[in-house]
Amino acid sequence: MKLVDVCEFFSDFGGGVRTYVHQKLETCAKVGWETTIIAPGPADRREKRLGGEIIWVRSPVLPVDSRYHMFWRAGPIHSLLSEIRPDVVEGSSTWRGGWIAAKWRGDAMKSLFLHQDPVAVYPHSILSPPLSRERVDQFCFWFWGYLRRLSSHFDATAVSGDWFAQRLSSFGVKRPIVSSFGTDKTRFSHHLRNDQFRQRMLDSCRVEDPKAPLFIAVSRHHMEKRLPAMIDAFEQFSARRPAGLYIVGDGPARTKIERKAARVHGAHVAGHINDQREMAETLASADYMIHAGAAETFGLVVAEALCAGLPIVAPNIGGAADLAHPTYAETYAPGDIKGFVDALERMVARDRQELTIAARAGARRISTPDEHFNALLSQYVDIREETRRRAA
Repeated sequence: MKLVDVCEFFSDFGGGVRTYVHQKLETCAKVGWETTIIAPGPADRREKRLGGEIIWVRSPVLPVDSRYHMFWRAGPIHSLLSEIRPDVVEGSSTWRGGWIAAKWRGDAMKSLFLHQDPVAVYPHSILSPPLSRERVDQFCFWFWGYLRRLSSHFDATAVSGDWFAQRLSSFGVKRPIVSSFGTDKTRFSHHLRNDQFRQRMLDSCRVEDPKAPLFIAVSRHHMEKRLPAMIDAFEQFSARRPAGLYIVGDGPARTKIERKAARVHGAHVAGHINDQREMAETLASADYMIHAGAAETFGLVVAEALCAGLPIVAPNIGGAADLAHPTYAETYAPGDIKGFVDALERMVARDRQELTIAARAGARRISTPDEHFNALLSQYVDIREETRRRAA
């Protein structure tokens, strides 16, 4: 079987999508699927990677983030699809890339794969609060109509969580199918916890008390991640006790985040960590994962933190909320700074050892990449056969 992912938001400088694409290439190769990623880039280029292939198509830079490019011309992509002749085509974008995949006239099962909820990413992040999420969704009726039209050209709409599938169904998006993302549990583990590493993180945060709680945030520096609200909440929390906030990541808002964090004692922006072993050790050496993004479709970094044995503080909606079980997590309403501070207070008041044990147990709920892709590919095969039977 051949699978081609027309993946508009893949970048070697990206975060969750990059991790997911690498998992896809590696896992699909194990089960005998030939997998190709077609991605926009600065030049036309082909590269064999992790048992599959990445084909970059020369495309313009995305204006809001120079690390990414955006598809423009359909012709080169349609030519590649006709050359490869895939059994399954994924359109991993609600924008130009999705329409390019939809309009290709080949004999393949087509899946609209949604890595993002654009209404949650932008309108919700900007307008909610003070407007309710329901009111914002009503204002965005035009987008839901647009997404219904786009999804009608596909055989299914693939998502990573039940909450997102239910949300899409409520707006009439075509046939949402669910396969929860997977995390490499051999890479992220509480066994990697290192007290010396933890002390270095506290030192970076300018925290002298070695017993102070150390929070870690792993996030792209973008409006949807609500990092300024996180720093505000941490500032109020740390005014009452010594604490550290170690922020990992990069993105278009990094300069703004660094300036804000520099004014808050205990907050430190560490930048992007590219080495996976270092990232896993960094996670495991913190005390708590703190998350502010309410637009996640799954919450991959939260799942990784859970596999590293960390209790979680996260919003009460979105993909991260699906992973935040009360035995090891505290939640708050996104945008509610006081509620955020209260969640931090509740977390550090709980028994740390009990939380850690519960988090380790909770990691068993997380799928592996093999489990995710086996489930997803099985659904694709079933839908492809069903579509062919109807056409016969």
